[in-house]
Amino acid sequence: MSRESAAALPGSIVLPGTLTEPLRSELIAFRRDLHMHPELGNQEFRTTAAVKARLERAGLAPRVLGGGTGLVCDIGTWDGVRPLLALRADLDALPIPDTKTGVPYRSTVPDRAHACGHDVHTTVVLGAGLVLADLDRRGLLPQPVRLVFQPAEEILPGGAPDAIESGVLDGVGKIVAVHCDPRVDAGRIGLRHGPITSACDRLEITLSGPGGHTARPHLTTDLVTAAAKVVTEVPALLARRVDARAGLALTWGRIASGHACNVIPQHAELSGTVRCLDLPSWRSAPDLVHAAIDEVATLHRAKTEINYVRGVPPVVNDPVVTELLRAAQTARLGADAIEDTEQSLGGEDFSWYLEHVPGAMVRLGVRTPGEPTTRDLHRGDFDVDEAAIQTGVELFTATALLPAP
Repeated sequence: MSRESAAALPGSIVLPGTLTEPLRSELIAFRRDLHMHPELGNQEFRTTAAVKARLERAGLAPRVLGGGTGLVCDIGTWDGVRPLLALRADLDALPIPDTKTGVPYRSTVPDRAHACGHDVHTTVVLGAGLVLADLDRRGLLPQPVRLVFQPAEEILPGGAPDAIESGVLDGVGKIVAVHCDPRVDAGRIGLRHGPITSACDRLEITLSGPGGHTARPHLTTDLVTAAAKVVTEVPALLARRVDARAGLALTWGRIASGHACNVIPQHAELSGTVRCLDLPSWRSAPDLVHAAIDEVATLHRAKTEINYVRGVPPVVNDPVVTELLRAAQTARLGADAIEDTEQSLGGEDFSWYLEHVPGAMVRLGVRTPGEPTTRDLHRGDFDVDEAAIQTGVELFTATALLPAP
């Protein structure tokens, strides 16, 4: 399944575990099968079964998580002393149609697509697990490794809290993950110390008043105006109540109210997301948002019901683990295959693991080198250069084989 690699670091550290052609082809086929059969969060039964069957064929003993989707699998023997390295993947797809044309592996499920690359993440961790299992049988694995295949990343607050509750971090000393990045060429990765994603929460508001005739707004609560003021003034208030460097931003996605042009409605509904770049401001965001909404709504005599749904904190990369990943990529492909990456405003529930153990997320390049256009994440035409699978597998195998910095 694997062969000795000539990749080496200064000091003559030679790393085994380079991907062979048969396994590379198998992993591409596995990814395409997942891509054709996308499943939403907590519904990933087929995906879970496919991963489980392949790990069992390799002589491993995966355990399905309590909800029936997602699984965990150890490679090597955990002695209760040496900490485990965890490799995490997410299984779920998005509720959008696959609009790609000209590829045989487009989604076969209506209004479902792997438009965020979770099929690639899953395949990378599976492939790394198969290579590391082979190395373990040959006595070449220096530390035990845990594979974590997590459901429901796309559903706030994500499937990570349930996975943690089920014990996937027991004995884990550090955890790593990849996320597809269509702005980075395949064969390359992006690294960053500190925050690499933002926090993301969901906000739902109901405003209410007695309603009335549009000829007499002074006798009632002008609810549409009240809603409009909340939409425009609350984000501006928040921007003046936190350090600008915190990047706290409330953005609305939906507003609904009324049924007739001459009737002041009794209800209005608003929903949006709250995003934040740093952890301390994220912790204070619910109180700040509640206060700002109440101030504006009270001024316009509207009553409020606020549902602030905690989503995910920022993913904050541990510097030591980030440098371990840098060393691993350097060993495989050289320092030129690494680039600095910026902090994304997207949310990722990998952050919940980092509340418990140090870890880091890598941006995995999936753009075909020289491609003039970028097919962004969460679009129906999103696709990847499948050479990224080998890059991800060998990055993770090298991470497991290198001594900690």
